[in-house]
Amino acid sequence: MNDKHISIIAEELGKKVPQVRATAVLLKEEATVPFIARYRKEATGSLDEVEIAAIRDRLDQLGELDKRRDSVLKSLVDRGILTDELKEKVESASSMTELEDIYLPFRPKRRTRATAAKEKGLEPLAAWIFEQKEGDPEAEALAFVDPEKGVESIDAALAGARDIIAEWMSEDQSAREKMRGLYLNTGVMKSKVVSGKEEEGVKYRDYYNWEEPLSSAPSHRILAIRRGEKEGFLSVRIMPPEEEAVSLLEGLFIKGNHVTSEQVRKALQEGYKRLLSSSIEVEIRLAAKKKADEAAIRVFAGNLRQLLLAPPLGGKNVLAIDPGFRTGCKVVCLDRQGKLLVNDTIYPHFSDKGAAESAAKIGGLCAQFEIAAIAIGNGTAGRETETFIRGLGLPKEIAVVMVNESGASIYSASEAAREEFPDQDVTVRGAVSIGRRLMDPLAELVKIDAKSIGVGQYQHDVEQTSLKRSLDDVVMSCVNGVGVEVNTASKELLTYVSGLGPQLAKNIIEFRNENGPFRSRNALRKVPRLGPKAFEQAAGFLRIRDGEDPLDRSAVHPESYHIVHEMAMDIGCSIADLMGIDSLRKRVDLRRYETDTVGMPTLTDIMAELSRSSRDPREQFEPFRFAEGIEKIDDVKKGMRLPGIVTNITVFGVFVDIGVHQDGLVHISELSDRYVKDPAEVVKVHEKVMVTVLDLDIARKRIALSMKSGQSKTEAPTGRKEGDAKGRDVAQKEKKEKRPERFANNPFYDALRKK
Repeated sequence: MNDKHISIIAEELGKKVPQVRATAVLLKEEATVPFIARYRKEATGSLDEVEIAAIRDRLDQLGELDKRRDSVLKSLVDRGILTDELKEKVESASSMTELEDIYLPFRPKRRTRATAAKEKGLEPLAAWIFEQKEGDPEAEALAFVDPEKGVESIDAALAGARDIIAEWMSEDQSAREKMRGLYLNTGVMKSKVVSGKEEEGVKYRDYYNWEEPLSSAPSHRILAIRRGEKEGFLSVRIMPPEEEAVSLLEGLFIKGNHVTSEQVRKALQEGYKRLLSSSIEVEIRLAAKKKADEAAIRVFAGNLRQLLLAPPLGGKNVLAIDPGFRTGCKVVCLDRQGKLLVNDTIYPHFSDKGAAESAAKIGGLCAQFEIAAIAIGNGTAGRETETFIRGLGLPKEIAVVMVNESGASIYSASEAAREEFPDQDVTVRGAVSIGRRLMDPLAELVKIDAKSIGVGQYQHDVEQTSLKRSLDDVVMSCVNGVGVEVNTASKELLTYVSGLGPQLAKNIIEFRNENGPFRSRNALRKVPRLGPKAFEQAAGFLRIRDGEDPLDRSAVHPESYHIVHEMAMDIGCSIADLMGIDSLRKRVDLRRYETDTVGMPTLTDIMAELSRSSRDPREQFEPFRFAEGIEKIDDVKKGMRLPGIVTNITVFGVFVDIGVHQDGLVHISELSDRYVKDPAEVVKVHEKVMVTVLDLDIARKRIALSMKSGQSKTEAPTGRKEGDAKGRDVAQKEKKEKRPERFANNPFYDALRKK
């Protein structure tokens, strides 16, 4: 444990040293971020997941800095050039940039013009000129003219000396630091189209002759321009005003008005153009890319969190449809646990006969399997299929829901899908995924690479290691925040549970298959290779809904069960009663159960969890319906007010699905009548909104939308009568009334029965 690192992080994050040290110790013991945040609040002073992750990441950065520092010192020692002064500078460097600046003059480098000049013996001349004392440079240079060494003339000697001076200045730590600041504050990012690429690179035409201050350039524009450069359509430069750069350097290096000063000034101007400008530009480009990456990853992570935590339909029988025109629509029926019951293909868009046969099949399947909801993929033929289904006269309590199918094709061809459905083709697997997404978005989406879900911008352009770590953090946070039913969870879902991983997840599945459902959390200890440490990390996030101990269906950690038992005993009730009766919990005095290791934060969490019992922490599911008659972009007209669903949030605006196979864009300036700095402050992914069509570009498939002028978010889509709102929520409807025969008194199904 590095105390210096602890102190640095505590100061940077504004936390107390004991908080940071305790977190660092837990991380070193391989405790996960969700576990530390949820079950070690007394140790960390109730740090949240974001703060713990920041400590983890900064510890890693400081560790990398120390590794590089050791490498630099070893290099200097091995070459016999490490002095006490240099060692002190290296050891006090507080950032990687500062360390590299210190090392740069001593770093082994390829042969340069300065190297060649030094080999010709011109370094003393360069040093004399650099001092800028009175004297005649040409007279001084005459002594260094030596044709045998390659110095043919006075001019050649002075040029070589300037090359050496230029390299000294370009490697000066202070000059580089100040030049970085100049680039960041006044640098201008310019892009031009590569000659001959005008037609081929038309998608980048907005940047064919573009320039803007780097300091104000948004992350998405930086990444877009860089992508255009990478693909060979754009040339890009980042430069400050040259006169300001030269003036800055003159202030650092020009000491007087002597003739020697003019030689230094000439070296400075040559060196800036040839060495320093290009070197700093590379650094600034990387810094701008890193900053843009961080912004893009932050937006992506936020969108992913919102999507993963979208309200689930829950355990209900679902009919799912993967739509298609020529090849038909693949239909599957799933039971309450998401198990595939049957699959078929219908051709509702092929002919009148195909439509009639499709109607009969759908009606029969709904009746046979008591379908509660129909999930329809939003890809090709999605809206047409939705219109067909809604026109069948199905019972109103059957919710018809369009489901975003981004990434479903990737899952259907994955090893996980092949392992689960070895005898089914990709269309069946895709339809199953669509249905399960409606039932539980989180459980299904964890099976897909997060980059394929479609809620990010430029995800293939950002630094992939940072992206993966951030997205993994989000997925793990969501999975553990919701909790996982261990007896029904997939291997992919269990993999993200704190302390498990792929191998233990596989072992749990195999143990469950061989021995039947787990009856208690304690039974998890019997799983091969699931040792005490893994059990400690995972147990609180795993649920056993119908287990022997009612606490096993809660987020109360087994290490705290004895506390709950004491509470129940003290007020004379059972655990189940304590969890189910609010008045009993109010009689508990939490202060009685405080100890040296269990404080009020943990006790408060326990009490909150007892009141929550096994309820899903996500919002309640509500069906959504697009506007009727608006199924393709040609149906959209300027001025229309339409319901939509937010599919993606970026720094420049929000993409909204209005049901026409092409998302529209609500620019950040059109999100609200008030100023909006961050679109995520106004909406979230999967939120239902009302939008007005501002403009259309059918050829380019672009739809400009607005949420301004009194338009508000809506929970009830247009295109239906007010009375149709009754029965939209399947869960609430089934709670309110129990029907002995769901399909009674429905002419459509009566006709089917007669057949």
